[in-house]
Amino acid sequence: MNDRPLIPVLVFPGSNDDLDASLALTGLGADAPRLWHTEKELPAGTCAVVVPGGFSYGDYLRCGAIARFSPIMGAVQSFAAEGGLVLGICNGFQILTEAGLLPGALRPNASLAFVCRDVRLTVETRATPFTSRCAPGDTLTIPVKHGDGCYVAESEQLAELEAEGRVVLRYAAGENPNGSAGDVAGVTNAERNVLGLMPHPEHAVDPLLGSTDGRAILGSLVDAARLSVAAFV
Repeated sequence: MNDRPLIPVLVFPGSNDDLDASLALTGLGADAPRLWHTEKELPAGTCAVVVPGGFSYGDYLRCGAIARFSPIMGAVQSFAAEGGLVLGICNGFQILTEAGLLPGALRPNASLAFVCRDVRLTVETRATPFTSRCAPGDTLTIPVKHGDGCYVAESEQLAELEAEGRVVLRYAAGENPNGSAGDVAGVTNAERNVLGLMPHPEHAVDPLLGSTDGRAILGSLVDAARLSVAAFV
């Protein structure tokens, strides 16, 4: 078992939360180097990957629509297909939907305004590598900061996500900042090794920031990365 699992944080032109994510993961016991998007391979021994927030390629076309073609994303897709853990935060969530690693899409907030504030989230399930430190029904306070965070999916697809317990995080009653269908704040793929969420757990790991609830998400990822089969490849 690797005591400090290797969790690279991707960096695209326009990423602005990569350093925050790296610092948060490092503080929680991981090695989290930043990895430039033109790389074609993940570092040997990679246990998990974080796709951070920001404004990759200036959010031209659609948020994440250009970044999904970056060379490193081919390696991320292969890694995920083999069961590797992938976490997408905000713009990272958008990139993962554009890349087909997660269902649905993110569109402009219902208010058509950028939103930046703390929100309360409800944990729907702990049966993922990203929520093992949580219990169903736990309330987490984690900030959001996005203009295109409204999660949408076809009604049949959304019903499937609900039925399969793949809605991992939900905005608490009255907290939905963007109009997301079903108050969805985070969803996972069918295999539950890929998670996308709009709130920023890396900005909720230090008491000085008002909340340490982000540790529950990122700490769960570090725990799972230590046990990941990918650690032994």
